[in-house]
Amino acid sequence: MDSLKTCKSPGKRRTKIPDKPNRPFKLWAILKQCIGMELTKISMPININEPLSFLQRLTENFEYSTILDRANATEDSCEQLSLVAAFIVSSYGNTSLRTNKPFNPLLGETYECDRTDDLGWRALSEQVSHHPPISAQYVEGNSGWCSWQNFSLTTKFRGANISINPHGIVHLHFNNTGNHYSWRKVTTKISNFILGKVCVDNHGQMLIVNHQTGDKCCLNFIPQSYFSKETPKKVTGQVMDQDGTCKWLISGVWDEKVEACRVTSQSTSVGKPVYETDLYQVLWMRSPCNPEAERYYNFSEFAAQLNEPDEDVCPTDSRHRTDQRLMEKGLWDEANEEKQRLEEKQRITRRRRENEATKAVKEGQEYPAYSPKWFKKGTEETTGDPIFLFTHEYWDCKERQDWSRCPDIYS
Repeated sequence: MDSLKTCKSPGKRRTKIPDKPNRPFKLWAILKQCIGMELTKISMPININEPLSFLQRLTENFEYSTILDRANATEDSCEQLSLVAAFIVSSYGNTSLRTNKPFNPLLGETYECDRTDDLGWRALSEQVSHHPPISAQYVEGNSGWCSWQNFSLTTKFRGANISINPHGIVHLHFNNTGNHYSWRKVTTKISNFILGKVCVDNHGQMLIVNHQTGDKCCLNFIPQSYFSKETPKKVTGQVMDQDGTCKWLISGVWDEKVEACRVTSQSTSVGKPVYETDLYQVLWMRSPCNPEAERYYNFSEFAAQLNEPDEDVCPTDSRHRTDQRLMEKGLWDEANEEKQRLEEKQRITRRRRENEATKAVKEGQEYPAYSPKWFKKGTEETTGDPIFLFTHEYWDCKERQDWSRCPDIYS
């Protein structure tokens, strides 16, 4: 990969955002009306939100991108896979404290994050579908890796908890070796809405596959339980080569750190494998959280920088979203009014397109389906799945400040 063009540095980046208003809010009063319903289709007050969009939260997964730079420099494919696994776990690192919901992106909303000046990567995300809601993302690193995904989720509230089930496959490619990894995200459960402290748990099994070599890693996010003797938030895993031989063992806590060790020999005792290993080494450790972060939604420094104002970005960028910006400033009443206005504007646009499509069908004419501006429908070459693929046109348009294709979704 050629070196990415360095973006214009914004100068000193902010380390926090304004404190949220001290406004009591009874979440249960809202949620008890939604039992058994799909929450992504229900309009909620901004009181349960944080001032970031889902597009920005997707980008936050790359906070610890230095792990990918290290993986890119590793020649051993199984060692590289252990680092990829550590990177994946790191994307869950802040979720235990982040109990507020991101804003649902409007159709056509985009978000760019150009950190080539300091972190060596840049990302572009777009909300490419409204029903069902689908976000497309493409990220490229200066050291020679790239990642892409189409992300959607379903949520169900069942009284005691909310279950968030992600859909879609995440892809990661290293240019120097051709190693291509893919995986699906695990389920997130949020509980204790009525009594006690809200609790976030990520649980389930995740299979990471290297399609180039056949190496695999099975990560197990062990569910939390009052009756379990396991360490809370524990994650374990094994990296196996194409022959099924265990090469690395992985252990950690998904909101704290990940360690791994190389397997030097393997035997069997009482029908179970016994491994001799090198010493465990830390592959990832979460950065310390500011003790005052609870006052501003438990954002890390990186999260606080995601919504920094930037006039050079696309007009549809999440930074320009007015209701989200008002919320960040602590103007919650104004933000709620603006959120209702933007959602109604989106509904009007959708009804107009539906009416135009109906009229076209009656007249025997074709009506073009909605088309994203920076992604297009295609097929993922490795898996054969349908996917929205990045057109690689965005950054050239930004350099020219040519935003003529962008819809007006905010004014």
